[in-house]
Amino acid sequence: MKKLFLLLIVFLFMLGNSSCSKNASTQKQAIVPSEFQISKERLLDKIKGGWAGQTIGCSYGGPTEFRYNGTMIQDYTPIPWPDNYIKWWYDNFPGLYDDVYMDLTFVEVFDRLGLDAPVDSFAMAFATAGYTLWHANQSARYNILQGIMPPASGHWLNNPHADDIDYQIEADYAGLMSPGMPNTASEISDKIGHIMNYGDGWYGGVYVGAMYTLAFVSDDIEFIVSEALKTIPEESSYYQCMSDVIRWHKEYPDDWKQTWFECEKKWSSDIGCPDGVFVPLNIDALINSAYILIGLLYGDGDFYKTLDISTRCGQDSDCNPASAGGILGTILGYSGIPEYWMKNLREVEDVNFAYTDISLNRVYQMSYNQALQVIERNGGKLEGDELTIKCQQPVSVRYEKAFEGLFPVEKAAVNKSVTNIDELSFDGTGVVFKGGVNAADKEYVAKVEMYIDNELIETANLPASYLTRRNDLFWNYQLPKGKHTATFKWLNPKENVSIHFSEMVIYSDSPKAIVHQ
Repeated sequence: MKKLFLLLIVFLFMLGNSSCSKNASTQKQAIVPSEFQISKERLLDKIKGGWAGQTIGCSYGGPTEFRYNGTMIQDYTPIPWPDNYIKWWYDNFPGLYDDVYMDLTFVEVFDRLGLDAPVDSFAMAFATAGYTLWHANQSARYNILQGIMPPASGHWLNNPHADDIDYQIEADYAGLMSPGMPNTASEISDKIGHIMNYGDGWYGGVYVGAMYTLAFVSDDIEFIVSEALKTIPEESSYYQCMSDVIRWHKEYPDDWKQTWFECEKKWSSDIGCPDGVFVPLNIDALINSAYILIGLLYGDGDFYKTLDISTRCGQDSDCNPASAGGILGTILGYSGIPEYWMKNLREVEDVNFAYTDISLNRVYQMSYNQALQVIERNGGKLEGDELTIKCQQPVSVRYEKAFEGLFPVEKAAVNKSVTNIDELSFDGTGVVFKGGVNAADKEYVAKVEMYIDNELIETANLPASYLTRRNDLFWNYQLPKGKHTATFKWLNPKENVSIHFSEMVIYSDSPKAIVHQ
């Protein structure tokens, strides 16, 4: 009897220890470690996983990009993944990979000029590249080619798309070269991200970069997304939106669609991008970052679920799974991404991305070499095949807000050539005129003066070339509240050239009251 009693005590003791061990193994990570050891082989594996995951995610979401605006992609809607799919995109629509080749522009400058390369080198590299750009990137390209250099090129007074997604989709490189060092990634993003973005648009890239850095030292997704958010100022709308997503995930842990609906109710309005005001299109970094986060949190570390959910959130539905897939790919490592995805990727790893002489296999090594330099510069060390990384506790970047005190109140059709405009009247504190130059001679540059209330505001160069075009014809956000008239003078008219004004977006200092009749 005594022996049975002792055996029972031993059994209960062992059961207790087993429970403690289980609790310890499932306990959530609390802080970023001060140091982290990783083998050179595993570091390279994770970097490769980041680039691979980004490329796979971009390809998966390719056919849905901006086809589902303001709505989710329903479960019954198939998203294909046939054999040879990535190669098909490479061959037939290489512009899909603007997510990647924009990153590669910056990776190449670091490779050529070193970690201290000046910001103007990055700015000129992408402004003079052969690829087509849109939104904040194109506005920044135009600014740079006109002599407006960063950070002014990305500032909202010079760039109506400052809050757009552009740097968010291009910040992967900053995190992949800064393993365990979110503040270093933020410093890189401060320099390069302000080439094209400001405020929430910049924060999107800072946050994505920080999540990549922490994916090297933790596989706890909830920890990664929460800890990375410490790089964003708490008073910003961006921080508040991401905090909401994290909170809603806890409230609705099994229903990503409920969190999606909560985001739509609270955070889906776009006040900056002239293309997204008053329409379902939303290329703002805020809502698209939320979709990245929804994919990561509800994907539960499963590669397919993560890509699929972030894609089915809609809007920029190739870029969002690209970011989510890159972050998860860094967590899993190249060796941890399922073969279902990798067999398509391997077909293109030696193929250069469009507009570059860089393939995936080449950027794996370039990014790895840059990471080694960053680790060493920040106090890490290499002993044999083992690396010690001096990790950083994430610190908030500075607070900045674009379009402060501005609210869109009207989008009015113009549909006139500049030669047929006597004056355009509007009531508010700001205005954006949309349109473009049509000319057979793509070297032609129109010179047009804009007057507001008979005062010369600007003389603008308007290239006919789509590559170097001005995204929006004219804008001004700093007018006294009230009624204004805009007039235009074309200084160098040319036969068979037209300058078409499509519409104007009008802003004021408060939302327009809705009168119900």
